Amino acid sequence: MAYRRIASLKTVDEFRDYLSQLDLDLPVDNEPLSRQQQSPLAQSLQVGDFLVGNRWAVHPMEGWDGSREGKPSGHTFRRWNNFGESGCKLIWGGEAVAVSSEGRANPNQLMINSENEKSLAELLDVLKQAHIKEFGANSCDDLFVGLQLTHSGRYCRPNDKAKLEPRIAYHHPLLDERIGLTPDDDSALLSDVELEQLIEKYIQAAQIASRIGFQFVDIKHCHGYLGHELLSGFTRPGKYGGDFNGRTRFLREICEGIHTACPNLQLGVRLSLFDLLPFQPAGIDEKTGRPGIGEPMTYSGKDYAGFGCNRNSPLQIDLREPIRLLELMRDELGITLVNLSAGSPYYNPHIQRPAYFPPSDGYQPPEDPLVGCVRQIQAVAEIKKAVPGLAMVGTAYTYFQEYLPHVAQAVLRRGDVDFVGIGRLLLSQWQLPAQVLRGENYKAKKKICRTFSDCTTGPRNGLISGCFPLDDYYKKMPEFQQLKEIKSANRK
Repeated sequence: MAYRRIASLKTVDEFRDYLSQLDLDLPVDNEPLSRQQQSPLAQSLQVGDFLVGNRWAVHPMEGWDGSREGKPSGHTFRRWNNFGESGCKLIWGGEAVAVSSEGRANPNQLMINSENEKSLAELLDVLKQAHIKEFGANSCDDLFVGLQLTHSGRYCRPNDKAKLEPRIAYHHPLLDERIGLTPDDDSALLSDVELEQLIEKYIQAAQIASRIGFQFVDIKHCHGYLGHELLSGFTRPGKYGGDFNGRTRFLREICEGIHTACPNLQLGVRLSLFDLLPFQPAGIDEKTGRPGIGEPMTYSGKDYAGFGCNRNSPLQIDLREPIRLLELMRDELGITLVNLSAGSPYYNPHIQRPAYFPPSDGYQPPEDPLVGCVRQIQAVAEIKKAVPGLAMVGTAYTYFQEYLPHVAQAVLRRGDVDFVGIGRLLLSQWQLPAQVLRGENYKAKKKICRTFSDCTTGPRNGLISGCFPLDDYYKKMPEFQQLKEIKSANRK
């Protein structure tokens, strides 16, 4: 693989030069500024009726480390404590929390219901107390915390970490085979009645979240899960598929119900802006024994079932429908903030979460990961211009590593996004945003995420998620050795 590692680029100028070699247009500031130096990252922003204290955001990251009842564990409480210590003033969802037992992506995923309400309230309190301890008595006055509500759809594993129990919105020409479904097997297909029942569960979950004290909920529509899949349900019959009105009905009815039940609760949506063809490894690399470079699956038909792509040429982005959807969110659905991602970690992870080192069951990146990062940033910038009036969180910043603050600051200054969202990096160095705003040397502890992807490889093999390479908390666990053995076995 000829791509240069970010760690090998020792100066900002070297980083810029490499971007230029890749023909990538990305603004990069010379140095990150502190709050005292009036950093763009330190500026507040009005979101609905709430003033958010800065432009750093925590992406939702589940550790799949809860109880079988869907309650948080000690690992979960620690992660949320770290979110509170991060210095980010927008905690987007914190965690993907299932609205039903059968909709969990893992039997240890958190679940929201009346039985778990108290423990979820304790989770929020831990985050807030950590924030107060780190930043002062009144620091929660501009801290905006939401909860991500989800149903995993095609990727449900509610009872056994190794066994998929999919619930699909429609039969997909390429994805069905990957999960063991045939075109005539309707056993996993969700009916309109079941979707109506799920809508009620989303509304009930929002009521619980509001009682607990979350200021917004995210109605998850990304990464191949149910909400996202419904947006590409062109071939689904009935009222929740077909035309744009049908494919957005699920979201519209959830929003209408939540506004009625919880008029003071703000609504957000994490959305995959575009979704290209699924990829698969091109054989096995003879030198390493790992899956080969990713290549797109063959699709010879017309009108591919993809949202945000050219359906007749599904490796090309087409943002017309995403723009129409975001306008609907802003103008009719009362949604005040969106978190913009792309693709899915299950079938095109280099599009969704660029990494130098892919998960052990993935494929080697078919492009320099920087290309994927810039693709997402440019798409968000285009959306920002097309749909003003929505607070927008951007994604795909972790791979910039040492230069993340340089890029984040420059993109904000240019007006291409409102908040810079961080995911994986906060698992290894959760205080980086606070360090940047205080003007500290955030590189000193050498905890910057290098996208080793162990936080993904772990749960895909039945382990909890965390930064095993860089966080001593996970290094000391027996799972650390198990993960090493799993990765070694996958290389044979």
